[in-house]
Amino acid sequence: MSADLLTVRLRQIRLEAEGILSFEFTGADGGPLPAVQAGAHIDLHLPGRMRRSYSLCNRPGSTSWQIAVQRDDAGRGASRWLHDQARVGQHLQVTSPSNDFPLDEEAAFTLFITGGIGLTPVLPMMERLTSLGRPWRLHHAVRNRSRLAFGERLAALGGGAGAEVEVHVGHEQGARMDLAALVSAAPADAHIYVCGPNGLIDAVQAAAAPRGPAHCHAERFAAAQAAAVEGGYQIQLASDGRVLEVPPGRSILDVLLDHGVEIAYSCMQGICGSCRVGVKSGLPDHRDEWLSDDERAAGDAMMVCCSGSRSSRLVLDL
Repeated sequence: MSADLLTVRLRQIRLEAEGILSFEFTGADGGPLPAVQAGAHIDLHLPGRMRRSYSLCNRPGSTSWQIAVQRDDAGRGASRWLHDQARVGQHLQVTSPSNDFPLDEEAAFTLFITGGIGLTPVLPMMERLTSLGRPWRLHHAVRNRSRLAFGERLAALGGGAGAEVEVHVGHEQGARMDLAALVSAAPADAHIYVCGPNGLIDAVQAAAAPRGPAHCHAERFAAAQAAAVEGGYQIQLASDGRVLEVPPGRSILDVLLDHGVEIAYSCMQGICGSCRVGVKSGLPDHRDEWLSDDERAAGDAMMVCCSGSRSSRLVLDL
């Protein structure tokens, strides 16, 4: 077992909204787990070599960990397994929490814009800011009322001083949120957090671009670009010289795993950074959301879960 893996016990499964279940974990013996910072996530290891990242949405200071999972029948299987086969009392393996979406607790004002299951990582952020007496506002979009998860927590939060919660229900209001207007109305020094569908994130980032990247923070659940699975090129392993063909329909990560190459991976969509691999030569076709523009231009690293090759061969630092 890897050193960063720990075993947890599934203590509770709860229906939070139509198609959305929450899962609460304790230590393997039912004891407490370490408290985590708002914005943190864990990687959950499931049968069939599935490993998926999930935001922790438990209250700040809690000694149990909670995730919320929306069922996706068109997805890659993790949500279906959790909804259909997970049982209270089961033991599962998770990675230790990490945080790529940290909260700036010193911000004078914080604006949250979320859609659907994108509410989950910001719930503990809002609760943390409330405990600190910091002002914030949430605009959350759902298709209909039956899809609104954590309604009780939102109602309690919205009643606090300096806290505003507005839920936009698509079929009731008949129009989407005016994202540009919401961003424009925020104070100039506000910090903006956005999570949800890619279209929502792209629009908020575009509206917030004049404020600078330090003031707009995004958490994606899916890459903005489709994975590179066109194939038709080779990868070479620098460690032993092996040359492997990448056929159409397969990713580099698929091929590496097929040939028994040990490599870390998690989201399989280029958003978590787990499968970053050095590139010795060749031209990557970057499709991830993790690397910076400068890192992509340098061409000496790539995310093998989703990126491909623009050259006939890539030599990987593996």
